[in-house]
Amino acid sequence: MNKVILMGRLTRDAEIRNADSDKKVARCVLAVNRSFKKEGEEAQADFINLVGFKNQADFLEKFGKKGVKLLVTGRIQTGHYDKDGSTVYTTDVIAEQLEFAESKNAAGGGNEESGSGDGFADIPDGFEGLPFN
Repeated sequence: MNKVILMGRLTRDAEIRNADSDKKVARCVLAVNRSFKKEGEEAQADFINLVGFKNQADFLEKFGKKGVKLLVTGRIQTGHYDKDGSTVYTTDVIAEQLEFAESKNAAGGGNEESGSGDGFADIPDGFEGLPFN
């Protein structure tokens, strides 16, 4: 089984290219924080090459901006090519599903005028419309 689940932020805007007349390919890099750090050192991150085709390429073209936090489900794909007489090996994650990992408010892009900012709307005191107590 080849399944990868990652959460991180894009390090730059996604690059969009047309492979064929109607096939779009998106490439970007996802910075994924490591869950551990050595005492006295800053947290480290891994930088993962991410590739999207079809719907995922459309998503990344529209929303794949630097700093956006994404949840990515996909698979690892390795490859290689020759450059100046040397073989260069590659490892990419092919995106199968992309989701936002935070709200606009958490990213600083929304307004706080409705609700308390914690994702829940304020309910006025004495409101009797709820089916539970």
